[in-house]
Amino acid sequence: MKNILYLITLIMVFISRFTVNLNAQIIDINEKWVKVADALNFPEGPAFDGKFTICISNCYGGWITRYSEGVKDTFISKVDDSLLIEKTNGLAFGYDGSLFVCEYGKGKILRVSPDSRIEVYSDGYKGEKFNRPNDLTFDKNGNLFFTDPKSYDKNMLDGRIFFVDANTKETKLIEDSLAFPNGINISPIDGKLYVCESAKQKIFRYTITKENELIDKQEFVEIPGGDPDGIEFDVGGNLFVAHFGGKAIYIFSPEGKLIQKIETPGSKPTNLEFGDADYRTLYLTEVETNSLYNIKTKLPGKKLITNK
Repeated sequence: MKNILYLITLIMVFISRFTVNLNAQIIDINEKWVKVADALNFPEGPAFDGKFTICISNCYGGWITRYSEGVKDTFISKVDDSLLIEKTNGLAFGYDGSLFVCEYGKGKILRVSPDSRIEVYSDGYKGEKFNRPNDLTFDKNGNLFFTDPKSYDKNMLDGRIFFVDANTKETKLIEDSLAFPNGINISPIDGKLYVCESAKQKIFRYTITKENELIDKQEFVEIPGGDPDGIEFDVGGNLFVAHFGGKAIYIFSPEGKLIQKIETPGSKPTNLEFGDADYRTLYLTEVETNSLYNIKTKLPGKKLITNK
């Protein structure tokens, strides 16, 4: 009798754990990726304007694509202004509706105003241009943080993180000696700065001080078998990671526990962003297929990102 009761208990525990895991899923296992735009050229840095539009870099093409309500067109390109646009990567919309651009071909950060005027927002540090600005994010005060990698080698620690003050426009070096810093974002839960060091296949996080300095670097997760690339948060502080070369996105809890792994349409997902008016839709750029995809989530219908 005791053995039977023990067996029943084990079965109930197993069922309970399975149910909890199923309920914890953020993307239903039956949901499928939908291709919404193709014919891109190494797509990266999707950015949602908070209304109807997703902008996507074409890293090797020299233009930024705009996708809105089923229509794809060219937003800006090197043909329009060859002095500024060459090779773009990470994108993010600022509070004033401007699109901020990592222009890694010329080593600059650009600002594209709502009326499409392009200007240099930051062109270097101490008289030297940046190496290859990769990705960027804003804090709640409009201050800009961006990654500036150089060598892709876990033993060549020449990557950096920069900060641009929203009021003074002063650019400061706030971290160096990194192994190809890539995706960057700020958690809406703990306010910490999360950064991928792709060459180490790890994600680290920092505390941001009142003086906008980075302290207390901690390893958050390691994802072998590919590069942690672009990252995004939901309102609960769960971290979504595009795993370049790993054919997947990973979703981690604020404690670093794996919630879910979702296979992607191609093996080289680069970046992701929540978009659409409902903020339940996750967009993904993928370079093996050179396309933009989206997928529905089970997240609440409210704005997910509080720091952008």
